[in-house]
Amino acid sequence: MNILDSKGRLFGKISVLDLGAALVIVFVIIGIFFFPGQTGSVAQVGVTTKPVEVDLIVRGLSVRDPQALLEEFREKGKTNIIIRNQPHGAVDVKSIELLTKTLAIPQPDGSVKALPDPRQEESFSSNLMITLGGRAQITENGPVLGNNKLKIGTPVELEGLTYNFNASVIDVRIK
Repeated sequence: MNILDSKGRLFGKISVLDLGAALVIVFVIIGIFFFPGQTGSVAQVGVTTKPVEVDLIVRGLSVRDPQALLEEFREKGKTNIIIRNQPHGAVDVKSIELLTKTLAIPQPDGSVKALPDPRQEESFSSNLMITLGGRAQITENGPVLGNNKLKIGTPVELEGLTYNFNASVIDVRIK
């Protein structure tokens, strides 16, 4: 009896190609489960994590009772942020301030004074300055929070139980 017949079968029963394919599959399974290699991302090797503070500005937020919103931020002490449509999670609210809206009003003597805006429709529009704190990975390109670079001008979405609005980063401080 020949080991390999004219049709390429071993001992007349098993095809050489089928046997080769089966061996490749077995080696792949052994390689995946018994020798998985290194875990984790190569991009995170040697990256340090430091506390950062981020100042955000919110302009023209339509809210009926801005003081209630400020109180909610102060009571919770945390808010969820979304950077470039990627959820990051909760960060600390270090401070929040309601900015007064003023208008430049020319005076009879030619000078200009900043006076509170008297328009009724502007009473429901608020400007806020919010300082958030958290831990970010510090890379050579700057701080990374939630797998997104956090730099001045980056749009950030804040989300809580009763609010969801956008803000813009105006300052980043690495501690």
